[in-house]
Amino acid sequence: MTAPREPWQVFTEEAAPPPWRDFYPARMPDGRVLELPIRDYGDVGVTGLIANQTSFAVARALSGWMTDAVRDLAPEVVLGLPTLGQVFAPQIAEMLGHPNWVAAGYTRKRWYDEELSVPISSSTGPGERRLWLDPRVAHRLRGRRVLLVDDVISTGSSALAGLALLRLLNVVPVALAVALAQGDRWRGGWPAQVPVRWAFATPLLRHVSNGWQEKAAF
Repeated sequence: MTAPREPWQVFTEEAAPPPWRDFYPARMPDGRVLELPIRDYGDVGVTGLIANQTSFAVARALSGWMTDAVRDLAPEVVLGLPTLGQVFAPQIAEMLGHPNWVAAGYTRKRWYDEELSVPISSSTGPGERRLWLDPRVAHRLRGRRVLLVDDVISTGSSALAGLALLRLLNVVPVALAVALAQGDRWRGGWPAQVPVRWAFATPLLRHVSNGWQEKAAF
């Protein structure tokens, strides 16, 4: 039995030309290609990345490019979102020379305070839940240059929840760092004072008779 074709495990040198049927060849900062599965959202197609299913080599490379993209901002602490930004957040913090990082979570521990939580949703996870911060580590964020980390920005909903959580501490992050900027649907609702930095970007896609093509240049 032939194993199914599995994305985001290795970088390749060649990019398949359009139209694309199942995979989009995303170009990396070093010129290599990472194949991403195409997801049909009805009126638009997007390229998917599931960070906790990547190979170690791919996750390491993406973390390195994300770190390079934010190093000039001199962040003092990294906050990773559980919408799979936590695959990259500890590696980025270590690459920046930090001794630790801060993890927001979906689960409320017994000692958590509801005043340190906000609603959160994402384009890939329907339904709403709450985003929590352990009050025992909140002091690491207050008054610091915080880098917010997520895996993908698509509509921006999960990252906006991260901003709302930081507002509870009167913190505006120096930037949001993501591995993948997926199209431009997030731009309309994103605050201009928080820059978004990414390892790579992919366009939205449109249906054609025999597959998918870019809907518009990113």
